[in-house]
Amino acid sequence: MQKHLLLGVEAIAQGALDGGLSGVYAYPGTPSTEITEYIQDSRQAAERNVHRQWSANEKTAYEAALGMSYAGKRALVCMKHVGLNVAADAFINSAITGANGGLILAIADDPSMHSSQNEQDSRFYGDFAMLPILEPANQQEAYDMAYSGFQLSESLGLPVVLRITTRLAHSRAGVLRKEIAAQNSIRLPDDMRQFVLLPGIARRRYNGLLEKQKKLLELSEKSAFNSYEDGADHSLGIVSAGIGYNYVAENFPNRNCPYPVVKISQYPLPVEMLKRLSDECEQLLIFEEGYPFVESKLRSFFSDVPHIRGRLDGTLPRTGELNPDHARRALGLAARPTQPIPALVAARPPAMCQGCGHIDAYLALNEALSEFEKGHVFSDIGCYTLGALPPYEAINSCVDMGASITMAKGAADAGLRPAVAVIGDSTFTHSGITGLLDAVNEHAPITIVISDNESVSMTGGQQSAAQGKIESICRGVGVEPEHIRVLTPLKKNHDEMVRVFREEIAYDGVSVVIPRRDCIQRAARLKKAQKSENSDNK
Repeated sequence: MQKHLLLGVEAIAQGALDGGLSGVYAYPGTPSTEITEYIQDSRQAAERNVHRQWSANEKTAYEAALGMSYAGKRALVCMKHVGLNVAADAFINSAITGANGGLILAIADDPSMHSSQNEQDSRFYGDFAMLPILEPANQQEAYDMAYSGFQLSESLGLPVVLRITTRLAHSRAGVLRKEIAAQNSIRLPDDMRQFVLLPGIARRRYNGLLEKQKKLLELSEKSAFNSYEDGADHSLGIVSAGIGYNYVAENFPNRNCPYPVVKISQYPLPVEMLKRLSDECEQLLIFEEGYPFVESKLRSFFSDVPHIRGRLDGTLPRTGELNPDHARRALGLAARPTQPIPALVAARPPAMCQGCGHIDAYLALNEALSEFEKGHVFSDIGCYTLGALPPYEAINSCVDMGASITMAKGAADAGLRPAVAVIGDSTFTHSGITGLLDAVNEHAPITIVISDNESVSMTGGQQSAAQGKIESICRGVGVEPEHIRVLTPLKKNHDEMVRVFREEIAYDGVSVVIPRRDCIQRAARLKKAQKSENSDNK
């Protein structure tokens, strides 16, 4: 069979499509974005009428996917690790409702925080919800898990978590596809009260979830994704989770490790395999990407193990991505020769694109605030967060999606004047509207700058849910129309922008200033596409 060269995220997308997918739901977030984009660009998805539009945020995405599952069809919901914080309410409760049609949560964690606020490990969420977790070691497993995950979900009547990390998400390997499965027909739940979490029903369903834990453990013990590979040298036993398996194997000729290895790619942890490893080996060494999830559990499982090494005792670094060199040092192998990184490719801080509208907005805002001391601007997550860096140094916070407005309100409640929030168009519709409503309800003296570049630019220019709606949303929430001001952030408009910012900062109430100009990267792509289309039509 022909192999397809796919990124890990693309393998998940293709596996889901071939596994009978009827709908994908997501909000863009690196390193998960390309799963949905692959399906959006897929001819197979178009021909099968697979739902593939972006959602306003991760919570709405998860709830819509749960609705598709309710109708009996197979749904995939995708997000990055911090997005699961937004979707947590629906996610945790979906373990109680269970699934009808197959439901997979593809969650992409970002160790080393390449484009994230933290390194949180989504396995803890899956374990907390008591749901099965799949963690591929390679792209083929990513495809196979997405393909078979729907069947696993339907057989258990539970959502399934498919967890990957950045290195697997964005590296390529050959993948063999399976036979394309038919989509499910609409089939409502046999128990029409399954999704009604009134306390009496929820208690019954929670007991059912507890009863399924034994089955989940049995499946992990028998899973083809988990294995016990014996070795001649039992002075050390290795536990490798997901891509950690490759970090170990790459250090030995022909990937033949001399030590026994338990490879874990399906959770809950296969206790019998791990007990055998513990009984047969003098020490255990744990390789896992993210938090010391497996290591912590092993320390509680096997108190008689003389020594468990990993991220908790410093054998492996506590933060950041692992790699084969980390494994090499932990295994006591000689370091490979390395070359210093040339200055030409040395790491450089990120910067906003030259000509970006955010720059013009920040320059005007800085001038409008120049009469005040620093520390009055609360920001949010997006390209504009780079305004915290020199030469702008225009913002003083970036915590989570939507927090700019609510933090500005809280600071104003404390008496800070002025209090300014800077938020992007997509982030505003993701998580900013409710904060704006709080501010309007209390007539908070804050100025909200919705820097609108008409796309989700930080993750590649996806369609923003806010496009064409911001002013009407603000009016609908209750912002006074005369205090909704729209600007065009260009150098020639600098003085006008400074004047408008000063007027609204002086207003003792909620005001919204909207600097609006298309993302220059997106504009360039659209211009190139239009030029190509015109050329083809000649």
